[in-house]
Amino acid sequence: MRYLTILLIAFSGIQLSSAQIHEIGIFAGGSNFIGDVGATNYIAPNQLAIGGIYKWNRSPRHSYRVSLIFTELEGIDKDSDDPSRIIRGYEFKNQIIELSAGMEFTFFDFDLHNGGNVSTPYLYTGVSVAKHDNYFFPNGEIQSEDTTSIAYGIPMVLGYKTSISNNLILALEIGARYTFTDEIDGSVPDTKENIERFSFGNVNNNDWYTFTGITLTYTFGRNPCYCNY
Repeated sequence: MRYLTILLIAFSGIQLSSAQIHEIGIFAGGSNFIGDVGATNYIAPNQLAIGGIYKWNRSPRHSYRVSLIFTELEGIDKDSDDPSRIIRGYEFKNQIIELSAGMEFTFFDFDLHNGGNVSTPYLYTGVSVAKHDNYFFPNGEIQSEDTTSIAYGIPMVLGYKTSISNNLILALEIGARYTFTDEIDGSVPDTKENIERFSFGNVNNNDWYTFTGITLTYTFGRNPCYCNY
């Protein structure tokens, strides 16, 4: 029993020490909206998106990740390929700030302790919450409801990252957010009286938005120690 306890402690020590690699940095890129107003292109950044990101590399194959990103989502019917939207001519802008947390999985080992260049594609998913203002379209003109809401969502991100020095990692990623709301573009107002009078669009499809850009992170923390008992 004593040897089993020592073995478990040794294993825990290896796991915890190997986990002491952290990343902190910035995200910079663009955003685009997919909903009931504007174009329906899935990857067509039209507004600046910028924020911060933190990762805890739990192993060479997965990391826990948190990000905070600010952008202004924009939809313009005249940019759409849909003739009915072009004729309608609605447009909106909605500033959002998104907090996302989840897990990143790499296709190959991304071991920062071996030295030299390492790179791999990766996937990220988790949960997101985005604060946004609410609008509606009385008489075809956008108007604020003077309320805010939280859009919960699921991020689906595909990226590729590479180490460019001992402490810097550069990544390119494209990430879609499926939200559980249809309010971001004003097609479904927030207040009950406006919902009944001014809702439009496909009520069966919720809003999406995407972030396309790069992350540059700085790594820090202890290298793993392999203990002998």
